[in-house]
Amino acid sequence: MKYLITGGCGFIGSNLAAEVLKQNDELFIIDNLSRFGSSANLEWLKSKGQFKFFPFDIRNLNDVETVIKEVKPDYVFHLSGQVAMTTSIANPRLDFEVNALGTFNLLDSIRKYSSESIVLYSSSNKVYGDFEQFNFKEENTRYVCNEYPNGFPESISLNFSSPYGCSKGAADQYLIDYYRIFGIKTVVFRHSSMYGSNQHSTYDQGWVGWFCQQALDFKNSRNSEPFTISGNGKQVRDVLHSSDVVNLYFSAKDNVNAYGQVFNIGGGVENSLSLVELFELLENILNIKMVYKQLQWRESDQKVFIADNSKVKSLINWLPKIDKKSGINNMIEWLQN
Repeated sequence: MKYLITGGCGFIGSNLAAEVLKQNDELFIIDNLSRFGSSANLEWLKSKGQFKFFPFDIRNLNDVETVIKEVKPDYVFHLSGQVAMTTSIANPRLDFEVNALGTFNLLDSIRKYSSESIVLYSSSNKVYGDFEQFNFKEENTRYVCNEYPNGFPESISLNFSSPYGCSKGAADQYLIDYYRIFGIKTVVFRHSSMYGSNQHSTYDQGWVGWFCQQALDFKNSRNSEPFTISGNGKQVRDVLHSSDVVNLYFSAKDNVNAYGQVFNIGGGVENSLSLVELFELLENILNIKMVYKQLQWRESDQKVFIADNSKVKSLINWLPKIDKKSGINNMIEWLQN
């Protein structure tokens, strides 16, 4: 089978690519290597097997059409994207061109030249906006949503807040509509926070990996100064390990129940963490004391996002297997090595 992965040298893309190589299928990757760490992931993938790499930009229609016409992939894992909320506010045009226009370029190329391809897309919980319509209770270490304490379902109204929410939301809706209007088999995953190996985190994206690195710097005496967090640290996400994400995509790709559907995806309530709860976990694992100072809240930061995985369990029979403590230990081991 032929797999095309856009953003295949990114965090999730490279993990999916490694699984394709493991299964001895044909792999094709589009990535412009603009993301920090993507070049390192490309070299890592080269050690795993043979594949064709296109150093192209998803914003360039001619590049995208060239690849689709040449490859005619059976499966497309669409991971290319501008992924930072802060970047979307600083440069909304770039954010729109990568996320919205880039996705349209891919979808319309598939419609014209490879209409049997199955497309799985990495969307975001940010399509739901700030959740200002709900009520949140502040507890000792976290916020809890009064209306949805066990996670948010897909039935919640969309509310495209922030340039990032708008661009990912527009792309998200195009995937659904191309199934409805043109019959392209598409699946949309609205992800919560993901973490794991090959995640080269920065201060504004990949928070689990970023704070794991801060903890290691304290452990190894490379950092004696307090690091910073945005807000009070009680904001909550349900964290999902990359191995569970890989399992999700491969479980859904041939499942007819998934086509044309959108799924909220995360670790669930049992794998949810606030920042301060992550810090406590890291302090216990590494026997350290982490010192930080608070900054202003980030624009459009949700107090809570926990995915209700009921729909994906019902239609695809998928649930996460890696618990948060095991996953964080795995993340620390990868960073140390």
